Amino acid sequence: MAFKSGINRIFVMNGLVIPPNNTTFDTQMSQGQKDTITTRIVSTVFTVLALAIFKPFGLDAWQWMAWVHLLAMGILGIISCTVTECILKYVLKKPRSYDHGVDYIIRRNLLFQLINTPLVSLLICLYRHFAMSAMVPGNVLSWSNFFETLLIIAFCSFAIGLYWRFKFRSRYLAAELEETRLLNEQLQLLQQEETRRSTTQSHENQTIAADEPVHASIPAEDVVQDTVSPERMPSTVVLRGNTSETTTVHIPDLLYIEAVGNYVKIYQLRDGQVHNDMLRATSKQMEEDLSSYPMIVRCHRAFLVNLQQVERIISQAGTMQLLIKHCNESLPVSRSNMAQVKETIKKEIRG
Repeated sequence: MAFKSGINRIFVMNGLVIPPNNTTFDTQMSQGQKDTITTRIVSTVFTVLALAIFKPFGLDAWQWMAWVHLLAMGILGIISCTVTECILKYVLKKPRSYDHGVDYIIRRNLLFQLINTPLVSLLICLYRHFAMSAMVPGNVLSWSNFFETLLIIAFCSFAIGLYWRFKFRSRYLAAELEETRLLNEQLQLLQQEETRRSTTQSHENQTIAADEPVHASIPAEDVVQDTVSPERMPSTVVLRGNTSETTTVHIPDLLYIEAVGNYVKIYQLRDGQVHNDMLRATSKQMEEDLSSYPMIVRCHRAFLVNLQQVERIISQAGTMQLLIKHCNESLPVSRSNMAQVKETIKKEIRG
């Protein structure tokens, strides 16, 4: 799918708008499946070498046969990694993908370790019981042997995890910067499109009788026609709190809404200046009242933001902030809302 901007053609790829001749997020992360397989093999070899050096499980009693057992444990490690990948992909619905950003990769790798470490420990315990207990009776399957194996494998996983984290840190940072750059470009395109919509609506309104301001709290079934087409939504709404107080909001001038105790602060532009009004209400009420406006999204449990008024997205060390126009305020984006903010930008530009 392509989206035209001026004389340039912008392509939507992997959920992000990719300008021509630019590197995609997939390319930044590089090689994908091949890198993952290499990582798993190197990690398994590292664990086997660590076992060969420290010789737990009575390996020193087997002399040269110890290498056969180590090779078997290495194969069990590869099998465990394969099973864990299948669990993540088909059971937990977390496929190997670089489209969801750096945070997704880090969380998936952590989840991989949490599943794989006890699994490979169990497989090694079973191997100790069936293949190594004849010469070393202490290898008989037991809870103590399982926790011993789990502790050893967890230590190896922690050590190799530090190595990979250091090795791929620069790659993660580069990918994070690339993702932020693409999101900022996409946000600019979205804002341009929203400005075009507002201008078109303004011109249409000049040819027909001006509509009365619509209360945002009216039932959804009464505005079903408006929710279908964003261009037809009224640009001015009246927000009501839990008391008789109301605040009139011109949607294009709305900056953000902040929850403060039992009240909300509504920040918007009036005559080029930032003003704020307070209503006795919750941010959840405001979110429901403004749900027909896709550009207004929750970025944090305390903030709703108008993406049309976001000057720039700032991302650093896995955190994200939204720099707001006109007031130089930076709103935090919580981890639980980060995916929603990104998806809203992608969805609106694709739409």
